[in-house]
Formats: sequence, C-alpha cells, structure tokens
Amino acid sequence: MTGNAENGATAHAGVRGQVGIVVKGYPRLSETFIAQEILGLQQRGLRFRIISLRHPTDKATHPVHDAITAPVDYLPEYLGDDLGRVWRGWRAARRLPGYGRALRTWLRDLLRDPTPNRGRRFGQACVLAAELDPAITHLYAHFLHTPASVARYAATMRGISWSVSAHAKDIWTTQDWEKREKLADTAWAVTCTAIGARHLAALAPDPDRVSLLYHGLDASAFPPPASRAKRDGRDPHAPVTIVSIGRAVQKKGYDDVLAALRVLPNDLNWRFVHIGGGALAGRLKQAADIMGLSDRIEWRGAQSRSGVIDALAEADIFVLASKIAPDGDRDGLPNVLMEAQLMTLPVVATSVSAIPELIDDRVNGRLVKPGDHLALAKALEDLIGDPTARLRLAAAGRARVLTEFSADAGLDRLAAKFGLGDAASRAEGRPDAA
Repeated sequence: MTGNAENGATAHAGVRGQVGIVVKGYPRLSETFIAQEILGLQQRGLRFRIISLRHPTDKATHPVHDAITAPVDYLPEYLGDDLGRVWRGWRAARRLPGYGRALRTWLRDLLRDPTPNRGRRFGQACVLAAELDPAITHLYAHFLHTPASVARYAATMRGISWSVSAHAKDIWTTQDWEKREKLADTAWAVTCTAIGARHLAALAPDPDRVSLLYHGLDASAFPPPASRAKRDGRDPHAPVTIVSIGRAVQKKGYDDVLAALRVLPNDLNWRFVHIGGGALAGRLKQAADIMGLSDRIEWRGAQSRSGVIDALAEADIFVLASKIAPDGDRDGLPNVLMEAQLMTLPVVATSVSAIPELIDDRVNGRLVKPGDHLALAKALEDLIGDPTARLRLAAAGRARVLTEFSADAGLDRLAAKFGLGDAASRAEGRPDAA
C-alpha cells in the first residue's frame, strides 16, 4: 500500500498527511452515497487512498466511481485467501509501537464477541497497519461495525488518529459497549441522521464528538425534473407506475409492499417496478406469483445509475416500506427517497428511523406506520387516483431536498473536519457548522 495518491492538493492543516478511507467494499452500486462523499472530498482537495475490506461483486459501476482517481488497496477478504500476506502482516505489525495496546483491545473485544468475524478484523488490521503508506496519518472508516474495528486496531498499532462515519445497520446492531469504546477512541464521528446522532452522542464521552451530517444530494448530477403524466389508474392501457429502489432484505419491507398491492381495488390499473438485488429477491418473486401479482410486476435487479434515473423519470409514484428487522437492522435516511423527490416523484414511505426528518405526511409525501400494509395500500390508492395531489407532494418534496438536503453543505462541514482550508472557512461561516 505504497505510492502517492494523485487526487488532491497539498497537505492540509487538520490531518498532516494523507487519509486512508476504510470501506466495506469498493466500488458498490448500493453505496453511491459513500462514493459521492469521496468524490466531494476529492474535489475539495483531500489527499487519500481507499482501503477496501472486500473486492467488488457488482458487474457495473456508476459514473461517480469513474470520477474518483484515488488508488484503491484491497485487504484479504478472508484470512485464508492469502495466508502468506496475513502472516507477513502480523510479523511486521507486532513490531509497531502500538501493537500491544491493539492486541489487548482486540482480546477484550473478543471475550465479549467470540466470533470468527472478530478474528478476521484483527488479521485485516495487521495487514493494513503493516502495509500502510507512511504518508497516511489518519484513518476514516465508513460504518461503525467492521470497518471501524479494522481502522481502530490498525490506527492503534500505527499510533495515528482515526474517525468514523456511522450510518444505519452499524448503529443499531452494534452493542452499546462497543459503540461506547469506539467513540472514546475516535478523534471525531459523524452520522447521517438526527436520531442516530442523538443515540451516539449519549454514548460518547463528550457529546460534541458526534456531529449530524446529512449526506444530501448534488442536484447537478440529476436531469431536469420530468413532466409527469396525469394517469389516474382508470385506463388499463395507461397504468400508474409505482417504482421502488432498494435491496431485497427484511428492513426494506417489500413483503409489506406486496401485501399492500394485493389489496388495492381491482378496478385500479397499476404496475410495480423494483430495482435492486438482495437475498430475498427469489422469495419475493414467489410470493408475488402466489398472490397473482406477477403480471403487474417487473423485477429489474441491480441497475446502473442511468437505469435508476430512467426508472424514476418514467414512474408516477415512489414507494419504500422500511421497517425494523428482527435483528434490529433498519434504514437511516435512504438516499433513494431524496433522489425520488429531486426527480419530482411523490413518495410513500414509513415513519421509521430518520425518514420523518425528510418527509412530513401530506406535506411533501405520505408516511404510514411501518409494517401496516393496509395503511400503505390506502396511501397508494389515494395517490394512484389523484394526479393533482401527486404533483403537489412532488413539488414540495423537491423543494425540501433542494433547500435542506444539499450535498455541498454537508461536504464542506466534513472537509472542515479534515482541516481543508476553503471548506473550513465556508463551514465556520454557517450557523449550523459542527
């Protein structure tokens, strides 16, 4: 992991050197919010390398990935993948000044979480610490669970600082003891929802160590608002198109979406388009068959950015029925909701996690209780039959995103935490700067 990154300007005051950005996998179609943040930091002059715990599995990439010029280093995804590299990494890491402290930290963690994943984290951290370019003086991890563990152990070995960006599942499925101890070790932490920020601030030794930082959207990356047809579900030759974008996993609530579609009035004409991969895709298709819905549903799988934009432009309604999964996993503030609103689509969503931070029911979208498929069906039925209401909610949704969820504000505040001069000045000039 040596060599010089060519993606930034001169070293900055906050971090005297380059930054290693630690991510679960790179590039990933489902984590465009991370790629957009990385590109924004690159544009603001941050010098960095990307350190990925996994190799990519998606066949396609988004244009944002092509615009990122930073080098990418891949750690052994499983320690058995390259035992020689892991062995060499451990031998070199154990000679580092902070290895003993990192080992003690890991052993305490292992006693409370005796899992193979915990062992893998330490092995990856040894490789990272041993191979880390000396120019890197700070590690910044996306997600508070595995990536933060690897960053924490490696930073401790090297005697450098580290920070973390927390999101959704990583907040709500990580044990409090682990969050508390990680937050005590970080230079700073950011998270993308107010509910997550309150939770983490209560666990941090100093609440000010945790900042709310919405990811936001870059409106310039989207086409002009599409003109929407005034379909009302009465014409079988012009059905209302309902679209949803998200992985087929429990927390996305696609079982509730299917249940809602099943109870819509028979005389309403609609079609449903799903975009996204996920482990439950096959099961959902089978359920749709059993419900007699398959001839109205199109399962498109994972799509490129252009495929996502096209689907949003063609649709009449966007739906996402997020809920809390049995293991505690849940959404934070899904970017797809903001993307749909920016594309002037009326949104039907659930009042779970941080979604009410974006959507006010009947003001700039529709909100129903998570898991309530009858309420979801009623909201969809209302919007299918009322194109005027769709246009009103869509306009209000776009206005909310443009005024309160701009990407630039959040990126300037994040760049300021790394000490980037111009961004720091802009962030300090805003009353909400953290």
